[in-house]
Amino acid sequence: MAVNRKLGRDSAARRALLRNQVTNLLYHGKIETTDAKAKEVRKIAEKLISIAVKEKDNFEEVKVVSKVPKKDKEGKRVKEVVNGKKVTVYDEVEKVIKKDMPSRLNARRQIMGFIMPVKEVGDLRKQRSTTTSVNMMNKLFEEIAPKYTERKGGYTRIIKIGQRRGDAADMVVIELV
Repeated sequence: MAVNRKLGRDSAARRALLRNQVTNLLYHGKIETTDAKAKEVRKIAEKLISIAVKEKDNFEEVKVVSKVPKKDKEGKRVKEVVNGKKVTVYDEVEKVIKKDMPSRLNARRQIMGFIMPVKEVGDLRKQRSTTTSVNMMNKLFEEIAPKYTERKGGYTRIIKIGQRRGDAADMVVIELV
């Protein structure tokens, strides 16, 4: 007996399908799919969320001093002449950054190996629509994982919604609880 459902696809197509559906589930919070696909997506999504919940607070905050170019009122860099050359003037700025501990870094890499990159499209009615990349790691570690700290699994729910009209496949909605 097979460990995973085949879903009528070869292994590369099946992996791509599951990666895409898990990413959409984490991004949107719920998706509509067939029963068999939802059960496979549930297994993967719950593993990824449990990794994020376990490692969500495993970082340290570090103060870093960085150089930032000084800018004038118009937003252009300020330059001064040194030894006959124009050189940009820099200010030193102190920032606080999150430094991941090794186990959290490993967890991020495991999750990044499965989640697809997400782009958010701006207003399509404009002549130039703007697209921005969504950092799914931050969304998973800072929005989704804190909601489930008290929960010991069972992060998803499958709700049956009936049969699909074309082929009578059982359709479900899988959502984050």
